[in-house]
This record gives sequence, C-alpha cells and structure tokens, in this order.
Amino acid sequence: MVDPTRRHVLTAGAALMTAAAAPAATTAWGFSFPSIEEGTLALADYRGRVLLVTNTASFCGYTYQYEQLEKLHAALTPKGLTVIGVPSQDFNQESGSNAVVKQFCEATFGVEFPMAGLSHVRGPQAHPFYQWVKAEKQWEPQWNFHKVLIGRDGRIGGLFGSGDEPTGAKLRGAVDAALSVAA
Repeated sequence: MVDPTRRHVLTAGAALMTAAAAPAATTAWGFSFPSIEEGTLALADYRGRVLLVTNTASFCGYTYQYEQLEKLHAALTPKGLTVIGVPSQDFNQESGSNAVVKQFCEATFGVEFPMAGLSHVRGPQAHPFYQWVKAEKQWEPQWNFHKVLIGRDGRIGGLFGSGDEPTGAKLRGAVDAALSVAA
C-alpha cells in the first residue's frame, strides 16, 4: 500500500504532467511550429491576419492543392490572408526531410507561403496547435490537406476537409467572410 504522502506526490505529479501536455493557449497566437527552413514559425507573428493552416503531403492525391493554396495566398495576402502549410507524415505520404519537402513544394508548385517543418497533426504526438484544435472543436485531420481557418481574433473560424478545394466556393466564402471582419 502506498503511504498517503507518496500518493499525494504521485497524484500531483500526474496532474502536472497532464496540465503540461494540454494546450494552454486560447487563441492560435500562442502557438509556434518549427519552420521548414529552421528556426520558428510563430503564429503570433500573424496576429490580426486570417490564417488557413493546412496539413500537407507530397505524395497524396490532393497534392495538386498546393497550387490552389499558393494562388489563394498570393491573391489574398494584400487583404490579410496567410496560408501556412504543415507537412505531415501521419498518413505515410510525405518525404522524410524538411529540405526535400521544401524543394519539392517550391520546384513543383512555386510555393511561397510559409511552411512549418514536418509535424504530427493527429493522435497523442500531435503538435500542440492540433491538440488545441481537437480540444476546442473535437476535430482532427482525417487525411492530408485538411484545413483550419483562423480568424483575425486568433480563434478557429472553420474546419475543412481534403475535398474542400482552396479556391472552391465553400472555402473561399469562409475566407472572404473572415477577411471582412475588421482587425
């Protein structure tokens, strides 16, 4: 039998570990990703902008969406949109290194929008941003090219699946609505 003092210490330790694992941010501005080019991609640097955070993969049937994401980013950056790509190997369709992913995206699709380094987007190893989305909306990517729309206030404004084309009416309407909100 564990003595009461030891039980209290064990219980307190477990509670601290759980608290440390849970996302503490209440907006997206509290999260940072490793950058694909080394360093950090801090979402706080985009405070006041609309973000479209998309988990990506180089060898997926939806990889063509990189081109649409880049067009959307280029067209709407002046209005306040930033697309952020988050390459992930969670669905076994991504290269094994940031350098290869970066070279592929730039050479094949002319991607200039910010890219995070390889990250987990689902499950117990998910990046804290994706843990936050799951805690807030009970949602996590079920496949590549799922999209999280973040409003100018840093809160989740919409969730979109792989089949929601970046330049399609559903997603574009949500992006336009988010952009119409004053910063």
